[in-house]
Amino acid sequence: MIMTDYYEVLGVAKGASQDEIKKGYRKKALQYHPDRNAGDKEAEKKFKEISEAYEVLSDEKKRAMYDRYGADAVHAQAGAGGRGGAHYASMDEAMRTFMGAFGGESIFEQMFGGGGGMGGGHEGYSQQGASKRANITISFEEAVRGVDKELQITNYVVCETCHGKRSTSPSGVKRCTRCHGQGQVFEQRGFFSMSMACPQCHGEGEIVTDPCKTCSGEGRVKAKKRVNVHIPAGVDSGMRLKLAGYGDAAPGGGTPGDLYVYITVEEHEFFHRHGDDILIDLPVTFTEAALGCKKDVPSFSQHVARIHIPEGTQSGKTLRVKGEGFPNIHGSGKGDLLVRVQVETPTNLTERQREILNQFAAVETPANFPKKKGFFDKLKDLFGSSPS
Repeated sequence: MIMTDYYEVLGVAKGASQDEIKKGYRKKALQYHPDRNAGDKEAEKKFKEISEAYEVLSDEKKRAMYDRYGADAVHAQAGAGGRGGAHYASMDEAMRTFMGAFGGESIFEQMFGGGGGMGGGHEGYSQQGASKRANITISFEEAVRGVDKELQITNYVVCETCHGKRSTSPSGVKRCTRCHGQGQVFEQRGFFSMSMACPQCHGEGEIVTDPCKTCSGEGRVKAKKRVNVHIPAGVDSGMRLKLAGYGDAAPGGGTPGDLYVYITVEEHEFFHRHGDDILIDLPVTFTEAALGCKKDVPSFSQHVARIHIPEGTQSGKTLRVKGEGFPNIHGSGKGDLLVRVQVETPTNLTERQREILNQFAAVETPANFPKKKGFFDKLKDLFGSSPS
């Protein structure tokens, strides 16, 4: 699945300067402006998306956060402290960004012909390759300890024959004579001059007259490749890793896209995850729970963890072994191992066992069962009497 990428939305490379980002935004914003695409809901949606991408990439702090953590982090920060890069809720917000990007220049001339021009084509910036998605499943133990995995993916890679130049010779790529390298042409429709992708070069701004036979003039070909992925300890299902530059190669040269690896962690037969803690249910006999005992419990960082079950432990009581859980993915220490005691009632009793239990029952006192006594005392208060 191809994911939306802010650089790709604006048609600029990841390392683009602010001037190139602004040029890319202007070109796209003019192309999808509502006044040029009246009644076109898809164009309106695209215009909002373009404005959102420009708001993030034109702000160095937001751009740095996006480059490092992706759009989710920018949106999360927006939710905590204002808009700041979240999805646009209305056209008004997108239009404010549009007006700010053009400053005091004549927007009318930019939109409806006469001066200005839009820049574009292959002049000033290059396109970025598409980002890709891959899924990977790891075991519960691998999530606790971290693991290195190898993925096999199929991507567009730079053509080795023409090295991404698309032509067999330097003279085989020429500026489009119709749009003069702009990638856009204007079409007069009555009073208005409308912009559209150049039909001769299909918006590329260039014509390949001597295409490479290996890639048919695209500058890239599909190929399988292996990618080593380091999965850090502490990951959980639904998390993703970003591998910069491991997406598709850009057509005609440019920055490659990124690869997003989505993690799925398999369920464990005995262990369960609760945040950074690991929970295990430990069955004990009722005599062990009544008299107290010591038990060895398996853990992931060491062979066994010894715990002390106090005398009189009730079923469902949870004991904690510090530091034996998941490492925090952000480096904030480790979780704990939670041992939940499950007292097992004996079955298949022998006659001797029945005799001993009956003898014990004969000497029981309410003090041995405070919960039972408290429960029936409350029933008595409510109904005036209670069963024994």
